[in-house]
Amino acid sequence: MRQGSRLDRFWIALTRKKRNEDDGSDSQLARVLSLLDLTGLGVGSTLGLGVYVLAGSVAYEQAGPAVVISFLVAAVASAIAALCYAEFAARVPKAGSAYIYSYVSIGEFAAFTIGWNLILEYVIGTSSVARGMSGYIDELSGNKISTALKDTMGMNVDFLSDYPDFFSFVVVLILAALLAYGVKESTLMNNIFTGVNLCVIAIVLVAGGMNCDPANWRIKPEDFPEGVEAGAGGFAPYGFAGIMAGAAKCFYGFVGFDCIATTGEEAKNPSRNIPLAIVISLIIIFLAYFGISTVLTMALPYYLQNPDAPFPHLFEQLEWHAIKWIVSIGAIFALCTSLLGAMFPLPRVLYAMSSDGIIYKKLRTVHPKTQTPVLATILAGLLAATMAMLFNLQQLIDMMSIGTLLAYTIVAVSVLVLRYEDQTLLQSTTVTIPNVFRQLFNVDKLKDPSSLSSGIVKVGICLFAVLVCAVCSILVLATDELSAEYPGTIAAISVLGAFMVLLIIITAFQPTESTKLTFKVPLVPLLPMLSVFFNLYLMFQLDAGTWIRFAVWIVIGYLIYFTYGIKHSVEGAIAKQAAVKANGTTVVKNGIDNSAFDASHDKFVSTVEPAENTKRSSKNSYSLNNE
Repeated sequence: MRQGSRLDRFWIALTRKKRNEDDGSDSQLARVLSLLDLTGLGVGSTLGLGVYVLAGSVAYEQAGPAVVISFLVAAVASAIAALCYAEFAARVPKAGSAYIYSYVSIGEFAAFTIGWNLILEYVIGTSSVARGMSGYIDELSGNKISTALKDTMGMNVDFLSDYPDFFSFVVVLILAALLAYGVKESTLMNNIFTGVNLCVIAIVLVAGGMNCDPANWRIKPEDFPEGVEAGAGGFAPYGFAGIMAGAAKCFYGFVGFDCIATTGEEAKNPSRNIPLAIVISLIIIFLAYFGISTVLTMALPYYLQNPDAPFPHLFEQLEWHAIKWIVSIGAIFALCTSLLGAMFPLPRVLYAMSSDGIIYKKLRTVHPKTQTPVLATILAGLLAATMAMLFNLQQLIDMMSIGTLLAYTIVAVSVLVLRYEDQTLLQSTTVTIPNVFRQLFNVDKLKDPSSLSSGIVKVGICLFAVLVCAVCSILVLATDELSAEYPGTIAAISVLGAFMVLLIIITAFQPTESTKLTFKVPLVPLLPMLSVFFNLYLMFQLDAGTWIRFAVWIVIGYLIYFTYGIKHSVEGAIAKQAAVKANGTTVVKNGIDNSAFDASHDKFVSTVEPAENTKRSSKNSYSLNNE
């Protein structure tokens, strides 16, 4: 019995929720960001390295001209994830992005996992942009910098870069120092530089479009120059596997729209404008990527692309030197803006998590003069700078993609759980085998979720994720067996696919909660489950080295949480205090601390918040947004 009680308390700790006692309308922050500002923020933070490096890199190494299809697949996956983000933003119009959303809605462990992956996303985002900028400058110098470093300080290690990139290291440290000393992000400057970025893209589209030759999408193997190995030629020289592997990398190009969700307390009409800004910015970004990749692969054969700096190389080959310099300088300025956009949210996430006590509280220390979390900013800068110095661009992109894909998967699952959640905790249903079978297809036409229907959905989501992993394993590891010669493989995928469809149908039969929101994901449960499938499939496309590096990152995070965070959680302390205050004693029933359960699961019950915590929350909210 004691063991069961411990497991109950452990489960309650993992699923305790952050209180959401306001709807964001009482924020002390000025609501000044319009729909245009939010869209500009999303486009400016996202449309950087993906345009200036990724299109040429994926065309050269993975997909050939079919890079346009890779971008389309990544865009669809990102769009579905964006819709899930938009529903979260409508549910919780507060600052903090998916970390706060999941903490309020799902629970602490899911919030920590998303927050830890957001840290990875922003750290790698900063490192990769710095590395991309370094590659551009090196290309303009005729590769003299990289050649000198390789000759003098070459690193012959498989999982590291060829040479230490000190330029990237210094650039990131300078940026961290500027942010620590209180540099404020200006939406006006962001909009201006985003406009410059779009002008550079327009120049590339026009100048490159004048040199397009559709024949470059139909190159045959016999037309390859001697010594060049470039797949089977044609539009998709590396086949379907190459397109999907390219899509996993192209997903990186759409990472960043979630920064819009961090403005929940600074946006005008956030429940409407945040979802709109996310969708509009994704459309603009996809059109830019599609146009750029089309022009690049039509103007220059895919096997001649430069994976580090495709634009300068393209115009060098075309002997349009003036355009080369205009585009290169514009690209460097655009990457500078992306660098700031990539690192700026990082201290906010560290600050929010440390303020909640689930990572080291010392990181929330705010300098009295700069009003910024200096320690969090400097440590984040050192980590990002070190990774930029030691890893090459492709390794960084893969690591960022896998962490972000996992975070998006959790967001999609969270939307499903919330939509089918029993909000009242009063509609209990006797769990018997006949009742379960009747509820699978909602024979009794239940209108509101019950504990049984919510449980069916949760079990169904878990089974669906397991089946997706099984299908992805077959699709990735047994690609050569997907033919009529191997009927067993086809049969296995068919059976697994049929069970996945059945789970979607069963979930669709369950009643949904009736909360009215300004935005809800359409076609639930189909779209969130498709998001889970797309995200996991793209994760399986990444190589083993990426999975190992990511596993190390996750293990470090969980060690921090289970040795420190779970004990020092602010919400955990409040739950204990609420339990003690209930008639002066802890109310225990069936081995479960019910008063702690109510407080930690935040069903909008009235609780008395300690004055000290209230004061700190107000200060945290102010300091967090005055970086």
